[in-house]
Amino acid sequence: MKPVRECRLRLDDLTTWQEIQQAGEPVLLRGLVAHWPLARCPDALTLAQTLAAADTGQAVDAVLMPPEVDGALGYGPGLQGFNFVRNRLPLSQVLEQVLRYARFDRAPAVAVQSAPLADCLPDLLPQCRLPLLHTDIAPRLWVGTAMCTPAHFDESRNLACVVAGRRVFRLLPPEQVVNLSVGPLDGAPTGTPISLASLRRPDRACFPALDQALQQLQVAELGPGDALYLPPLWWHEVESLDRFNLMLNHWWHGDALAPEAHPVSGLQALWTAALSFRHLPEAQRQQWQQLFAHFVFGPTDAAVAHIPEGQRGLLEVGEGAERRRRLRELARGW
Repeated sequence: MKPVRECRLRLDDLTTWQEIQQAGEPVLLRGLVAHWPLARCPDALTLAQTLAAADTGQAVDAVLMPPEVDGALGYGPGLQGFNFVRNRLPLSQVLEQVLRYARFDRAPAVAVQSAPLADCLPDLLPQCRLPLLHTDIAPRLWVGTAMCTPAHFDESRNLACVVAGRRVFRLLPPEQVVNLSVGPLDGAPTGTPISLASLRRPDRACFPALDQALQQLQVAELGPGDALYLPPLWWHEVESLDRFNLMLNHWWHGDALAPEAHPVSGLQALWTAALSFRHLPEAQRQQWQQLFAHFVFGPTDAAVAHIPEGQRGLLEVGEGAERRRRLRELARGW
């Protein structure tokens, strides 16, 4: 285990920000949003009152877990269902629950997850802007009691900004998928596949391969005003430690100042590939693996150097509207 690399990034230092994005490693950005008024609220009650006063009343996604799961979001016994219930409630109502449960040592866990700030708290948007991000990259609200979201990955880049409470991020590079005992590809509690092995409480008897992953583990603890840059596809287990926790995060594809408007889902392509090839005999799967290695994951020029430009078909379709159009055409053909 090692700490995540730290950097003190100025809000006007776009050069360093570009280097961070290009490096492909997580970076802890101490104090990046310490200037936000929300991060300066003196206590949880004041912050909750500030949020409630700005609440539009629009329903947000909330999860509720019983005390016996100890805030560990995941599947139910035998991977049957989930160990939490989802609900759609006004933010102010969830905040009341969070404050009420915060008074008890053993209480249900409740949290708002990934609520667009523009929908529930639009008046607070101006004070949460970051010059490092294009204005199209909209912040999302996460607020709740202490809980732990299992290790999962996002397809996009992520800038997570802690406003209240402390959060621990336990991070692993994408290649550690082989050691994480990942659950089903679809229907996961988080939307993307999760590790069935806990990183905060490793069970080496049940998951012996986890030891290999833990050798690559990076850990970052964030307090109010801190932010974490997380590259795409990095596994991250996120634990909120205090009785009242608030975070804003930002997801985007491409460059933070010129994000892709309509990104294509690689996870959907993975689902399609799994349904298309996993049932084939081993020899055929290896043959398809070679085709994918050559045309998709190999050096770009190797697959097309012998074909005149303008005649390379979909292999020369780059970023933008044309790529999205071709994908829609293919999807209709399926």
